[in-house]
This record gives sequence, structure tokens and C-alpha cells, in this order.
Amino acid sequence: MGTLPGGGPGEPPKVGGTGQATGGGGGLLRSGAIMAVGTLASRITGFLRTAVIVAALGTGMLANAYNTANTIPNQIYDLLLGGILVSVIVPLLVRAKERDPEYGEQYEQRVFTLAVIGLGVLTVVAVLCAPLFIDILAGSFTDDQRDVAILFARFFLPQLFFYGVGAFAGAILNTRGSFGAPMWAPVLNNLVVIGIGGAFLAITAGPVTPSDITDGQMMLLSLGTTGGIVLQTVALWPSLRRVGFRWRPRLNFQRGEIGEVGRLAGWTLVYVVATQAALAVVTALANRAGNLAVDEGIGEGYGYTPYFNAYQLFQLPYAIVGVSVITALLPRMSRFAAEGKTADVRAAFSTGLRLSSLIIMPAAALMLVLGPEITTVLFAHGNTSAEDALVIARVMQMFAIALVPFSIYQLMLRVFYAHRDTRTPALIGMVTVTTNIIMAFTAYNVLDVEWIVVGIAGGFAITNVVGTLTCWLVLRRKLGGVDGRRIVGGHLKLAVALWPLIGFAYAAHTVADALGDTSTLVPALVTLVVGSAGGGALYLVFAKLLRVEEIQTAISTFARKLPGR
Repeated sequence: MGTLPGGGPGEPPKVGGTGQATGGGGGLLRSGAIMAVGTLASRITGFLRTAVIVAALGTGMLANAYNTANTIPNQIYDLLLGGILVSVIVPLLVRAKERDPEYGEQYEQRVFTLAVIGLGVLTVVAVLCAPLFIDILAGSFTDDQRDVAILFARFFLPQLFFYGVGAFAGAILNTRGSFGAPMWAPVLNNLVVIGIGGAFLAITAGPVTPSDITDGQMMLLSLGTTGGIVLQTVALWPSLRRVGFRWRPRLNFQRGEIGEVGRLAGWTLVYVVATQAALAVVTALANRAGNLAVDEGIGEGYGYTPYFNAYQLFQLPYAIVGVSVITALLPRMSRFAAEGKTADVRAAFSTGLRLSSLIIMPAAALMLVLGPEITTVLFAHGNTSAEDALVIARVMQMFAIALVPFSIYQLMLRVFYAHRDTRTPALIGMVTVTTNIIMAFTAYNVLDVEWIVVGIAGGFAITNVVGTLTCWLVLRRKLGGVDGRRIVGGHLKLAVALWPLIGFAYAAHTVADALGDTSTLVPALVTLVVGSAGGGALYLVFAKLLRVEEIQTAISTFARKLPGR
């Protein structure tokens, strides 16, 4: 069970004064650490899951069909359900409990019941619309590839219901101070998919295409992939019971409750529709690039699958650190905002941003320098060649440039959500969505076919820089400042501390290249371990020498956890 500072298991943190906000780096770090450990386990097994699926399916036409279909429920959940949860539901649940604990529990029951009904209807409609989704996201698919993608989509779209129920369950756990289970549950899903990927490898001999995949192989991939999500959701139920949540279906909403949800969700839905359009454009263009590369005889590994897998790698540092900090921070900032404590909101935001950048910045640097080694170790196996893995590396290096602005942008959006302001993020989102679409079309029309997905990822980086700068200017006015001196000063110190890491990692990469072929597993693994460990150690030493405040906080927090302390 996770606990927040000042609260026992299942209790919300006590907010008494400004101590949490102004001196809460250690408390926030402890709260985030609970989630970070679970997320780390989830992402490590997620890496293995992705590696096994890439080895089994390769990066060609079957993989593009599988990943495009599997993207649909993920996109709808991440943007529609995830956005509403973050921007609307969590702050409302927090405020309901602050108003009256008994009322808060009844409000939870009503919202959960409405969610189950809505998710059921949404899932049925989505399954019926599977061909439409495929035509939008992969209009370049024809014949067997299109048929297989539609069939995959029909099996994958029921994941929507379980994603949504799991997300609401996680939100309820978070508002009750329990953070561990939602971060550990995805491990079960990953293990299931690893198993079905391994089984697929075992029953096939060589690459499988949309034209020669058997019904048994289709069922194995389809049922196994969705079955993992079902297990992930069911696994949250014991934790809900431990924090005292018992679902009793209720629809007796009080006057104004649904209207409040609707008002707050309206602008989020505007943002969702716009962002979904941008994602549809990116996915469609990446799939078109892949089919164009096949038609031109360049190869199969230049489409959506390299983009998809590189994005999974890009998400790892943000998921471990950024999401963990955001999840611990949002209920806290929501309480401060509800009490009108703007200074505490500002201080909490500043602390969370500087703590997350402590790890996200060196992670981005290592991904940029050692990208080929990372993708060779993870993906150059089975039906995926070293050249296919190198394409993924190039895309990932572009995403690495986006990692820091993306993380800052996401955290800044949560400050608006904590104030129940969904209009401003939606308007800012229109700017970023427009930029993303323009950059994607530019990459598709200007670059050679083998560089299109790399260019689209580069456009994503530019998009997040634009979003960060825009959000910073607006947030600065809203909060009367954003503690800019400490944030900029801390990031400049971290940037200086990064150069020894970059130099050491680059030297390891250069020496290994000179000694032999790093496109095979063992040389790439050795280079990755040496470059990461040596560079990481130098980064910590120089950050401490530069007196980076967050390094001191991290060391003190973890030192207190040692035996005898």
C-alpha cells in the first residue's frame, strides 16, 4: 500500500500549511518513488514485451497491421478517457471528499457507475466502427493487410472497456493515497503478451505476412493481447477493497453534478478531437510511407512500426519519472488550488518539475547518443534485422530531443487541471496540434521515403517545444510567476552536468565502433552498459559538485531508507 506524507494507508495527505509545497521535495520524491518502482518493473517487462513482439512480427506489413489496430484503443483511452480523468475526474473526486467524506464516497459510486455504462456503449460502437478506424489510420492498406488489420481491431477494441474501468479504479486508488497497484498491474499484461509472442515465434518458421497468417496464429495474437488487458484490470480489484471501496451501482446524481462534469469535460473533448486528428494524420502518413517503401523496393521496415516502437522507448523515462511525479502531484495541487494557495501550487509545480528533470534529462542524452546500441540490444532478433533496428534508433533519437520539453509541457498542463481549467489547455493544444500536423505533412512531402518517419518524429519534437513555450507564458501570468529563476537555474546546472555524460557515452560508442561491429548483440550490450554506467556516474558527480538541489534531496531521501537510518 502506498502512503503519502502525513497520511496512513489509504488516507489522503494532510495539508496543513505550506510545508508540503515549499519543502516537499523529499515527500514528493517518496510518493513518486512508490510509483516509480512499480512503473520501472512495468516498463522493463514492457520492453521485453515489445522486443518479443518485434522479434515475432518483424517491422513489415503484418507488424504494421497489428500495431495500427492495437493503437486504436490506446489512442482513444489515452486521449479521451485519460484526458478526462486527469483534467476532470481526479480534481472533482478530491474536492468532493474535501467537502464531505460521506458525500465523496457516494459521488465516487455515481461517477464509477456512469463510467461503466458509458464505457460499455463506447466499446460496442468502437467495435462496429473498426473498418472506419483502419481506413482513417491506414488508408494505404489494401487486400489481405487491410482485412487482417480490421480483424485485429475488432479483437483489440474491447480493451477500451477494461482500460477505462482500470483507469477509474486507479484514479480512486490515487485519491485515497494508494499509488502502487495501478503501477504494478501492467506487469501482468506484459507477461501475458510476452508469452503469446514467444508462443507465436515457436509455432512459426520465418517471417509471417498478412497473406499467409493462419486462423490459429491470428487468434493467438488477438485473444492474448486483449486477455492481458483484462487481467491487468481485474488485478486492481483487491486493492480497491483494501482501501475500503465497494462498488454499489448508483445513478442518483444530485443537482448540478453531471452538469459540472460536462462543463469541465467539454473543453477537454475539443482538445481530444483535435489531438486525435493529429494522431490520425501521423499514423496514416507513417503507414503510407511504409507501403511506399515496399512499392519502391526499399524494404518493409520504414513505416508505422518503427515509429510505434521508438515511441514506446521514448515514453519509458517519462512514464517512470514524469507520470509518477504527476500522479503524486495532481491531488496535492488540486487541494492547494481549492484552498486558494497559489504560492503552494507554484512551489509544488517547481519542485515536481525539477525532480523529474533530474532523471529525464540524462535519459534523453543517453537515448540520443546510444540509440543504435539500445535498439540493437532490444530489437535485432528473430524476424527483425540489424538494419530494421537502426531505423527504430533514428526515430528514437528524434524522440529523445522531444523528451524534456514533452515532460515539462505535460506537467504544466496539470497545473491548469488542478484549477479545474480545461479551456486553457484546449486552446494551447490547438496550437500544438496545428504545429504537429504541419510538421508531419512537411516531412512526408520533403524527405526521401526512408527518412519520412524520422522526420515525423522530429516534427513531434518541434511541436513540444512550441507547446512548452506557449504553456510557460500563459501559466506565468496565471500563477503570478512560475519560480522561473529556480527552474531555469536548476536546469542550466543539469545541462552542464550532462556534458561529461555525453562525452563518455560518445567515446564508448566511438571506441566500440572502431574495434568491431556494434550491430550485433554482445558488442552493443557492452557498449550500452559501459556508456550508461560511466556516463551516469559522471553526471551524478558533476551534479553534486554543482550543488544541484534535487540531487541533495534524492540522496538524503534514499539514505534515510538504508538499514540503521
